[in-house]
Amino acid sequence: MHQYPQRPRSDDQPYGPDPSASFPPPPWGEPGREPERARGSRRSRRALWVGVPLVLVVLLGAGGFAAWKNEWFSGNGESVSFGKDAPAAVGSGDPKPGGSPIAPVQPTGDPDVSLPAGPRSDFKQTAKLDDGTIIAKTRLAGAKSGFDGDVWVWTPKEYGEKEYEKSAFPVLIALPGGNGFPANYWADRSLGLQKAVSEGVRAGTSLPFILVMPVLNPDNKYYYDGADIPGRPKMGTWLAEDVPDFARANFRTYKSRDGWAFMGSSSGAFVGMKQVLEHPDRFKAVIASGGEIVPDSPLWKGHQAEMDANNPERLAQKLIDANGPEVYINFQVGTKETGKDRMLRFQQEYGKGPVKITIRDIQNGEHNGWHYVRGMKEGSLEWISKVMKGPKPEAG
Repeated sequence: MHQYPQRPRSDDQPYGPDPSASFPPPPWGEPGREPERARGSRRSRRALWVGVPLVLVVLLGAGGFAAWKNEWFSGNGESVSFGKDAPAAVGSGDPKPGGSPIAPVQPTGDPDVSLPAGPRSDFKQTAKLDDGTIIAKTRLAGAKSGFDGDVWVWTPKEYGEKEYEKSAFPVLIALPGGNGFPANYWADRSLGLQKAVSEGVRAGTSLPFILVMPVLNPDNKYYYDGADIPGRPKMGTWLAEDVPDFARANFRTYKSRDGWAFMGSSSGAFVGMKQVLEHPDRFKAVIASGGEIVPDSPLWKGHQAEMDANNPERLAQKLIDANGPEVYINFQVGTKETGKDRMLRFQQEYGKGPVKITIRDIQNGEHNGWHYVRGMKEGSLEWISKVMKGPKPEAG
């Protein structure tokens, strides 16, 4: 197995502020900025810091905060239902509070469409976008992994439109960098991931993806490589089985892998790529931004065979030897960050046969969420949309 040289340790150095930010960043960092964090003697992992509204009161003043609060927090904490075909809640025959049970919408034509089977999750709004779409959070008890964790969800406005009510939608599982716990920073609207998808739909360059944003790890102490490390929480099963099962329970999705993909940054990019290579029968593609190549959790100590089984190098070679199915990997890397050498070597050695690999340079891009979203808008969303299956509107 070829081991690529890893990046050196580095001190925590925040990157410069995003020029599009509409208010001063909090002093300890903000969503989208990723300081490097050394982990042991091997490669560094990165985390995004999330601000706290209380400090924004001080920074913005009462008037500024009031306007910001009205925009960002109107309705936050309230129950949310997505679409007209929500399955019944656990122990309830009335999925719509104060109303009658909702009859499930029947799909027409496409046998690949999977209707939400329930039980419906209890969603609470965490943010509202300018187009009226909602980001909401729920607590998921993973039936197969045994792990309980938070999951955020966003659906594009097309999901609730009448012409699409009998169609399935593709799912993009978005994974954060760093430890990815207790929050998933892609659920922070300031990074613009949801807006990028919406704008891409209008421009005809993106499918209307459902974004599912789970926590990546069970704690802030260790990194689990998105795997079932012996004796530890089964984070591989959580991401490969429980999270997709949750999406199928609540949304109109596709049965085939043509409707399932990952995107992630840094740590999350590694996990997304590993899941696609490990489960090519379930997932078809991944956008991996500023990612890593090989597993390096300290929790693998004493479990070399299991670690090797979770190594994308070996998984890619196994897929090549089996001659499929085809998977699609799109690396994104900023021209102001390191790591492209690892991506190029991986592409040269494993980008053959069924493993399709492209590399997108983000000009003047750094290792942060804003720049990775910019790369998605500049081409990666269009790239993944071409290999995935989109919803089919019903003729009027």
